[in-house]
Amino acid sequence: MIRNIHISNYALIESLEVDFASGFNIITGETGAGKSIILGALSLLMGGRADLRAVRDNSRKSVIEAQFELADAPAATAILAENGFDSGDGMCILRRELLPGGRSRAFVNDTPANLQQLRQVAIALVDIHSQHQNLQLASGEYQLEIIDSIAGNAGLLEQYHGLYAAYRRALGEFTRTREMIRRNGAQAEYIEYQYRQLAELELKPGESATLERERTLLADIGDIKTRIRKVLDPLSENPSNALASIRQALAAMESLAAHTAEAAEETTMDIANLAERLQSARAEVADIAESLAAFDAGVDADPERLEEIDARLADIYSMESKHHVRSTDELIALAEGMRQQLETLADSDATISALETAARRAKKAAVIVANELSERRAKAAEALAAELRATAMPLGLPNLRCEFTFSRGKLGSEGYDQVLFLAAFNKNQALMPVGTTASGGEISRLMLALKSIVASRMQLPSLIFDEVDTGVSGDIAVRMAQMMAAMASGMQVITITHLPGVAAMGRRHFKVFKQDNENSTTTRVRQLAPKEREAEIALMLSGDSTDEASLGAARALLAQAEGASNK
Repeated sequence: MIRNIHISNYALIESLEVDFASGFNIITGETGAGKSIILGALSLLMGGRADLRAVRDNSRKSVIEAQFELADAPAATAILAENGFDSGDGMCILRRELLPGGRSRAFVNDTPANLQQLRQVAIALVDIHSQHQNLQLASGEYQLEIIDSIAGNAGLLEQYHGLYAAYRRALGEFTRTREMIRRNGAQAEYIEYQYRQLAELELKPGESATLERERTLLADIGDIKTRIRKVLDPLSENPSNALASIRQALAAMESLAAHTAEAAEETTMDIANLAERLQSARAEVADIAESLAAFDAGVDADPERLEEIDARLADIYSMESKHHVRSTDELIALAEGMRQQLETLADSDATISALETAARRAKKAAVIVANELSERRAKAAEALAAELRATAMPLGLPNLRCEFTFSRGKLGSEGYDQVLFLAAFNKNQALMPVGTTASGGEISRLMLALKSIVASRMQLPSLIFDEVDTGVSGDIAVRMAQMMAAMASGMQVITITHLPGVAAMGRRHFKVFKQDNENSTTTRVRQLAPKEREAEIALMLSGDSTDEASLGAARALLAQAEGASNK
């Protein structure tokens, strides 16, 4: 249930905080006081579109936040877990922020969320019924949604949605492939000609880059050999080369070692170690010279090979230009694609047949579940119509007749069914679509009866009614209040009302009012104490909160409501 709502910097609201109770909560206030503003703010927590014009001060962010208890909301708890939102303390906090500059942010338990996630959690926690929803009663989509709720079709619908999506994918693949085969069939000879050209090249991965490196080497062979000689000559080939000089130094080092052997104890110089290091240097220089000489011997000018490389590269470059690609690898990938196209075309009848069979099988699987949905819906609709008549009759609709009729359309995202809700409110009146036959008051009572039935099935923690009692009065209003109070025995109900009989039934009563100062008007909310409730209901009865007769009538209404709740 909703424990607390906080709204700041939104429309006429500077800062507002309301703590709701379980059971039946009442909100009253004069027209224009700001009740609809509060509902508008709450709709943002349901993923509604943000209207930045509603921000009171554009230099600051607007915040709408609600805190929910999860003890009576297993569906919401499961959704939080699925999306990775922590709910270890048994609470859920939904927050929407409208930022200066036009952006908005959403949070679930202080974790950033997208609007789809926010809405998914919110609709499992609270249902807001506004007068706009009365118009929805005429919508076939809404009627089907209600029937599915009554039928308990959530799991079956999830299964159907998966099967229908698989069918649409299979059908799409079949349609695209058939069109591709038709389109490419006319170009088969040209595709085969292009593929043959590429296949005859016998391209290898990375070939053009390898050839370009080899060509650079062959083109620069003269300069390379000259530079090799400049290294080899001083190392090993000139009369006074480095190797010869090192050998002479080694001989001199041996003589030096012999003359210093007797004085080895008196000198700090380790001649033998120096001789070993010089010998290592000679071996290293000799190895470098031998390796470079071997490289020199293997590098020869080869004009024929250079010509061959140039011709090969010319063929590759020509194909790259023709097919608008930049590498051998891309040409190889292109050829592979052409090969697959030709294989598909060669076996086109079998390919199309296999894809068509797959699409038919996928549709058959979806149809089986769609038919099951239709059967369950028909049974649920019949039971719902009977229950709706029984529930709505005490609300001043004694002659109500209603039924749901189904027609079979094309297989769609919700199955085959198209539903039409027909009703008649008077004797000898023909059944007609509910949107064309009912008055505003009749629609309000019908919607309350429908919500009463649905709420008991869906186990929603909280339900908010926005003036669902519009267009009714007297005994009917009392009965509507009693119905909402009965609903509140198993869930939290918050009702915005103008009727004193409804207001008296509430467990907790809040008043929305405007407060003016020198510079601005602000909407505020206050929970009413018992005496304040009497005055508020008296005001609703007669327009005078101090009139003794009205106060007496208010006390009587409150006592009557108290007695009814204790039964």
